[in-house]
Amino acid sequence: MRLSARVDYALRAAAELAAAGSGPTTVGELAKEQEMPPKYLENILLQMRRAGLVRGQRGPEGGYVLARPAAEITLADVIRAVDGPLANVRGERPEHVGYRGAARSLQQVWIALRASERAILEEVTLDQIASENLPDRVMELAADPAAWD
Repeated sequence: MRLSARVDYALRAAAELAAAGSGPTTVGELAKEQEMPPKYLENILLQMRRAGLVRGQRGPEGGYVLARPAAEITLADVIRAVDGPLANVRGERPEHVGYRGAARSLQQVWIALRASERAILEEVTLDQIASENLPDRVMELAADPAAWD
């Protein structure tokens, strides 16, 4: 799995917003805390706003807040908002890609890969990231030394 810089920045900004609670956080504050380019982050936050994940507040006390409780927003939600479907092959959903001959079973591999990604990314919420209280399954997988190679 390859995550783009856009996804990485979106997840880090979302975690900061989750940690901030209900108070708005400016793009500048988010960018400084996570060492990200503010203009690039602003575009990412606009995508997240269009997806209904964050709300913008104007004025001197303005900034961004999560549009829903952090416990209701998964990592998969954020990734889909800024990068589209979790797994695709040449821009297509795995179920829409067909192969012939010896490569025929690749489609099942891509579908299984997507299911594996979903099993983690749809389980972990922003609240769990911000509170460093990850699900046991994630901790078990990350604790396996082979996972680090």
